[in-house]
Amino acid sequence: QVQLVESGGGSVQPGGSLRLSCAASGFTFKYSLMKWMRQAPGKEVEWVATISSDSSTRIYSDAVKGRFLISRDNAKNTIYLQMNDLQSEDTAVYYCGTSSVLGRGTQVTVSS
Repeated sequence: QVQLVESGGGSVQPGGSLRLSCAASGFTFKYSLMKWMRQAPGKEVEWVATISSDSSTRIYSDAVKGRFLISRDNAKNTIYLQMNDLQSEDTAVYYCGTSSVLGRGTQVTVSS
């Protein structure tokens, strides 16, 4: 059974940083492409970033490019999202996912 557990969310002021983590289990993590998605209040789920199984390829949405960094540790079955220069529009529930499954999410709130 695929399990994805996000952590690291919280409240931060504009310009601040947060690092999200996602612990994965129940599938062959080291061979799996992984992604981060987010859902802002009143909006649809939005793709944020994707990382290939060996970390050789990382792609980002235009909204976060240059500010966010996706990474993974295959020895720990964990992916990360380093978020810098956070802005109010980054306020959302952040989910990690495989190609077909999302976790339960972690809330990120950016407010002064």
